[in-house]
Amino acid sequence: MTPDDAASPESATPDSTDVLPGFDDLGITGPVLAAIRDLGYETPSPIQRATIPTLLAGRDVVGMAQTGTGKTAAFALPILERLDVSRKTPQALVLAPTRELALQVAEAFEAYATRMKGVHLLPVYGGQGYGVQLSALRRGVHIVVGTPGRVMDHLAKGTLDLSELDYLVLDEADEMLKMGFAEDVEQILSQTPEDKQVALFSATMPPQIRRIAQQYLRDPEEISVKSKTATNANITQRYLVVSYAQKVDALTRILEVENFDGMIVFVRTKNETETLAEKLRARGYSAAAINGDIPQNLRERTVNQLKEAKLDILVATDVAARGLDVERISHVVNFDIPTDTESYVHRIGRTGRAGRTGDAISFITPRERYLLGHIEKATRQQPTQMQLPTAEDVNTTRLARFDDAITAALQDTERLDTYRDVIAHYVRNHDVPEADVAAALAIVAQGDKPLLIEAEDDALAAAVAADNRPKRERGGADRAGRDERPARRGRGDYEAYRIEVGRRHKVEPRQIVGALANEGGLGRDDFGAINIRPDFSIVELPANLDRRVLEKLRDTRISGRLIEIKPDRGPGARRAPRDGDRRPARDDRPARKPRHGRD
Repeated sequence: MTPDDAASPESATPDSTDVLPGFDDLGITGPVLAAIRDLGYETPSPIQRATIPTLLAGRDVVGMAQTGTGKTAAFALPILERLDVSRKTPQALVLAPTRELALQVAEAFEAYATRMKGVHLLPVYGGQGYGVQLSALRRGVHIVVGTPGRVMDHLAKGTLDLSELDYLVLDEADEMLKMGFAEDVEQILSQTPEDKQVALFSATMPPQIRRIAQQYLRDPEEISVKSKTATNANITQRYLVVSYAQKVDALTRILEVENFDGMIVFVRTKNETETLAEKLRARGYSAAAINGDIPQNLRERTVNQLKEAKLDILVATDVAARGLDVERISHVVNFDIPTDTESYVHRIGRTGRAGRTGDAISFITPRERYLLGHIEKATRQQPTQMQLPTAEDVNTTRLARFDDAITAALQDTERLDTYRDVIAHYVRNHDVPEADVAAALAIVAQGDKPLLIEAEDDALAAAVAADNRPKRERGGADRAGRDERPARRGRGDYEAYRIEVGRRHKVEPRQIVGALANEGGLGRDDFGAINIRPDFSIVELPANLDRRVLEKLRDTRISGRLIEIKPDRGPGARRAPRDGDRRPARDDRPARKPRHGRD
């Protein structure tokens, strides 16, 4: 166990070489202490040493810390330590800027609570159906982890009761501000009890966050910890731009060409670990999944199989891979790229250990390109863009392995003599050249799967090449010189949508982007022009927007107002309703006979 693994998926190495306190010395006891010991936690990180006793003492905290300092455990462990499972209303609320971070925090809570009985936790975020969330809230939950937009929706619907909230955590508060959630956060804070305990964590402390801290926190203790984010220079970092639909095929092709020993493939959710591992096994690879739901004894057995070369590929989540140090791991693949750089640093740190070299490959969808700059800044290394192995690359590798298999078989002289007699018998009785017999045996050995890929039939390479073209070549329009008129429907790859929030609602473009991105799972490349009018706004979204995504966006709220998104029908349909009238636009109403004598 190395120091950076001891605390959390993002923990920093302690600065002191003195004997450091354990988690029990900080006040963590009973089932919570047992759970973190199961996970291999030994030494608290600096922010955990400073924060856990403070939170257990009941004081508010303002933490200046990057994601990689171990702050998730710093606030999660004290909450679990004091949780009252006999109560059914939410006792703790954690607000996170993105659904990815919300899921990571929720999974960490689940891992820390594995030894506790009756703890109910609910992640609340856009893109997930309301039904699951509503039924869980009706049954009763102790901890809610969510994005501001979806939490606001539940508060507006009256389905989330925060009247008995004891603990509130604002995770990555500066990111929430950047995404336009400041007003939502303040509205949520205003609907919580005054005597709650608040922990606010932020990498930076802009004036607006400082004002929120002064207004909503009571005599907080300020804690500042710097993260050590530079990665091992022995790790070669590469990335491949690939759409989500092509990821499994792209991974399979990389596995064919890369000379790897042991590998960890990181995915975002527990369900995806099982799904991907099953797909890899179906394609002939020795793969297994580990996640927070897998019992500790099974996890240990799986890791031992990896160590003993009985298993080659481990598909894991961040939480499940904590503390994993296996000498055979030559490659790490970020099948789902993490949105926070510290999780990225932790993941790729599973390879290149103790002076060994390692390879890290990240799959990045076209709309996730912006993350590359964050990764470069955090790791102080620039990942190299790689190309998908071509059909020729794959064929060369397959032929080399085929040659190796023949060479190995030729070394087995005893069995070789037996089969020589079998082949000679066939040749004598069927008058077939030995070369043809050998080719026929190769067909039998290969089965229905062709040995070689036809370059002209390489649809995967064509699809990935399209993803790697510059944005302007993929249909993105040049936005220079636009006037104030709303964008026309069907221009380029974008289509215009109308939302019922505008300037008089004090809405800004970043709020629109943040809300729609979180609820619909959209990326920055999915947004075209945003024209904010007095009573409504016109937003350009992909012309091929999935109908299911549009359905998710219909219940989105911005600044507490339902946006009622719908395709823009042009100026004739843009007459703003008066006094909250929700009558359909003129073009949508059926024709009717004129009425006379109307006042």
